[in-house]
Amino acid sequence: MAEDRRQDQDFIRPVRRILIGLLGVLLLLIFVIWRIDSPRVEQFRMAVIDRVVPSFDWAMRPVARGVALAENFRSYARIVEQNQELRRELQQMRAWREAALQLEQRNAQLLDLNQVRLDPQLTHVTGVVMADSGSPFRKSVLLNVGARDGVQDGWAVMDGLGLAGRIAGVGQRTARVVLLTDTASAVPVVVQPSGQRAMLIGDNSTYPVLEFIETPDDLRPGDRVISSDDGGVFPAGILVGEVVATSDRRLRVRISADYGRLEFLRVLRSRPMERITNTGDLIAPDMLELEGQDSWTPPTPSSPASGDAADG
Repeated sequence: MAEDRRQDQDFIRPVRRILIGLLGVLLLLIFVIWRIDSPRVEQFRMAVIDRVVPSFDWAMRPVARGVALAENFRSYARIVEQNQELRRELQQMRAWREAALQLEQRNAQLLDLNQVRLDPQLTHVTGVVMADSGSPFRKSVLLNVGARDGVQDGWAVMDGLGLAGRIAGVGQRTARVVLLTDTASAVPVVVQPSGQRAMLIGDNSTYPVLEFIETPDDLRPGDRVISSDDGGVFPAGILVGEVVATSDRRLRVRISADYGRLEFLRVLRSRPMERITNTGDLIAPDMLELEGQDSWTPPTPSSPASGDAADG
């Protein structure tokens, strides 16, 4: 048995060497033929490709299926990751929803305890942004609501996040909204928590400027900015944005409204504030009665004792 194995090995080794040498020569010959730049050799190469490649279609099918399977697996892995991320976001949204419901209930309870009367006329009409008529020198948009919808000039306009601008031009079916970043925009605001009043003035930049501040040192980046009812222009308490510090050392406001995605805007219907014009009759006596007196003394109420004595 050992001698037979030795004979087989003595026979297989030379044959293996011959086959390896023939394979190397064949590969070298193919490499040389493929590198020769000649029209006849090119025709020969094309003939070989046309002859051999179609017959290897059966061999490429498993490779193609393997590649497709790998791509499907990668796509499935991406879908699984996206599904997990959506589940996490859904859990976070549920938590935020519960927090919002609790805050809404708490707000309703506080309003009921304080007997706050909300303005029933402060309603809104929603319009679609038809076109952006803005330019480097003007920041405004057009809405598809106008005088037929009861829109009036000067009313406040907001998106789903905060104050966006005001109505500045009303047609029968359209209205133009001047954004807070426009140079023609000047809005009275209140900065919280300091309670300082200021004017938010647009300068065609991304962040409007806060002007006419009494003590600017009390303001900090991140302070909340809301609208003020000074002058009866806007309703009070509408979110405007937050204070930011820029490189020009001026206090500016990052607008909460998303100007990059203005699709729908709400026009707040507001009525002018009632003004008290005759206040003298409320706190002062009649001046005609005082003209004939040198000095006025408040009347003293008569006591029951004095009344009894007078009767006696």
